[in-house]
Amino acid sequence: MSKVAVIVTNDVEDVEFTSPVDALKAAGHEVTVIENQAGSKIAGKHGLELTADKGIAAVSVDDFDALLIPGGFSPDQLRVEKRFVDFVKDFLLSNKNVFAICHGPQLFIQTGLASKLKLTAYESVRPDLFYAGAQVLDQSVVIDEKHQLITSRTPDDLNDFNREITAALA
Repeated sequence: MSKVAVIVTNDVEDVEFTSPVDALKAAGHEVTVIENQAGSKIAGKHGLELTADKGIAAVSVDDFDALLIPGGFSPDQLRVEKRFVDFVKDFLLSNKNVFAICHGPQLFIQTGLASKLKLTAYESVRPDLFYAGAQVLDQSVVIDEKHQLITSRTPDDLNDFNREITAALA
């Protein structure tokens, strides 16, 4: 099946990582957790403990079929790191699937590509995306077929989000 990159760092929203990752794995997809360094310990906002499989310097868009960006405070930290921004930008330009929930779409602002995207995000992030030029909707899940982008707003949307991301990779 598909290989899915998940970019994440400390203070990720636990369920926005575990729920989509569990859904992807249950559908037979291989998930790789990416942080600054392979073996890094990652702490979620509510006690989740993860270990990075790979460091960002050791991966390429060519290694994966899709990208998942969970929310929480993780995306806000990742968006100040050029390597992560470039990785996300390369994915958006690659015609490969990109999935982001809650604060995950914050990373799209730094790519300079937000004005080309149709998406949703957490309530406080939507104005930032709008002012960056994105077409922003307030829906449980938004599918931008032109850019193979699937976004959702909050953990309340995870059932819809998980259904759509697994369908996109089916």
